[in-house]
Amino acid sequence: MNGPRRGVVGRFAEREWGPLYKTVKYALHTQRWRAIPLTLSAVLLTSVFQVIQNQSWGFRPIQIIGSVKAEYPLWISLLRTPFSLFVPALDLPVWGALAQVLLVFGIAEICIGRGRMLLIAYAATLAGTLYARVGIHIGPDSVFGLPASAAKMVDTGPSAAVVALAVYVCWRYRAYWTAGTVALAMVVEVVLKNNLAGKEHIAALIVVAVICWITHARRRRRRDRHDQGRRTGSLSGAPPIQS
Repeated sequence: MNGPRRGVVGRFAEREWGPLYKTVKYALHTQRWRAIPLTLSAVLLTSVFQVIQNQSWGFRPIQIIGSVKAEYPLWISLLRTPFSLFVPALDLPVWGALAQVLLVFGIAEICIGRGRMLLIAYAATLAGTLYARVGIHIGPDSVFGLPASAAKMVDTGPSAAVVALAVYVCWRYRAYWTAGTVALAMVVEVVLKNNLAGKEHIAALIVVAVICWITHARRRRRRDRHDQGRRTGSLSGAPPIQS
């Protein structure tokens, strides 16, 4: 029984994570740490922010740089949102944030590129920042709402970006079961613990779903134009158009 079971598990693992694993392994083997310079910078910045905010003189400066609350004016929150991603949440262990950034950001930087990684990370973090205001406006009586007390909660950390990047990378590399598991875990989190962080993760999922749809639509349009060009070239006797 163990042999067939291992065969089934092995085939599933190869199908689910094989392309992703090979891409990451090749990049790290050929470039080593040069493959993830932004990820290492993010880990370093998060570590520095954590050290500074735990000093008697450093807490307030870090809060001014990266602390976001729904009660703040919107323009202040928007200015601080990019830095809030690297300010560890005060009620969570910093090693968790560092591990998330190193693992998920590193894989994303290799697999989808630095520009797209930054775009998705910022979009997800910004979605959480904006959702907090909308949720408070809706009120606690709705499943989509938040109590007024949420306006005073400090909203920092990389978790929303991590969720969005994990789902997007898995979708791009056809690790659909893994992407679905991450999304389901976020839904369960909200059901079990209906708080600001959990609902911001749902907002991140919605944003990444939109990004996935846009990416799919753009790729499909390019493929359709390519196929149309090939058919046109074949009908006219001209060489097929090279993409």
